[in-house]
Amino acid sequence: MRNKLLDIAEQSSLREEPLSFAIGDTVDVHTRILEGSKERVQVFSGVVIARRGHGTSETFTVRRIVAGEGVERTFPVNTPKIAKIEIRRHGRVRRAKLFYLRDRTGKATRLRERKAKPWEVDPNAKK
Repeated sequence: MRNKLLDIAEQSSLREEPLSFAIGDTVDVHTRILEGSKERVQVFSGVVIARRGHGTSETFTVRRIVAGEGVERTFPVNTPKIAKIEIRRHGRVRRAKLFYLRDRTGKATRLRERKAKPWEVDPNAKK
């Protein structure tokens, strides 16, 4: 059980709209990068293989293959550095963590597609 005072203190740091994605989804994470006085947005595309924590310490890990080498990056969920997350594909998985994808290469890393639920397609639809 968590301390109620900590929960109250964390409320100001949480996102107004929580990020809605699941394990196995292929996502584009738009990250704000500061270069001197300029700010630009860099996109990191990959499969969400893990999500852990709660509150302000919640994180998720995205994995992609670059030049035949696997690259993973862990993002905090409640950071202002994430501009937005676009979901490109919903993966159908039966596990909470997809670390087994680290050992696979090529077509073996593909996940089956999950059909979107009606409220995922239309946010105004009834749940």
